[in-house]
Amino acid sequence: MKSDTAERTPQLSPAACAQPCVISKEAEDLVRNLLVRFGDKWSMRVMDELYERGALRFTRLRECLPGVSQKMLTQTLRQLERDGVVARRVYAEVPPRVDYELTPIGIDLAEALCGVWEWAMKYEQTVAGARQAYDGQMKAPAKDSSPV
Repeated sequence: MKSDTAERTPQLSPAACAQPCVISKEAEDLVRNLLVRFGDKWSMRVMDELYERGALRFTRLRECLPGVSQKMLTQTLRQLERDGVVARRVYAEVPPRVDYELTPIGIDLAEALCGVWEWAMKYEQTVAGARQAYDGQMKAPAKDSSPV
């Protein structure tokens, strides 16, 4: 049986958004891509530092992120710059000075991601309990071997 899922435009329910919305395939792909990107170890943390502190030089930003290598911070900043959420400003000085800061869309994204941080803090214990309960069920001998 052929599914028409690929032909339909997904809709979010009114409960999921402030208002009902239709999402284009391009927007859906962007959301998926951004979730993957911000699921990495450093992107959200870089954006958070730039949101909280404003424009920062590379060295100062690296000091704010213990454990990040120069290479990883460079890669992360390049990707964020490519996405248009971080701007890189080079000053013609000796030695050269480079600052990084969030763009207006970067600020909007950082504020949207703030909701994820707040959700995680609010439900951290609930999720931990649910995972523990689930893991306990998976270790217990199964009474019914049928898949869920």
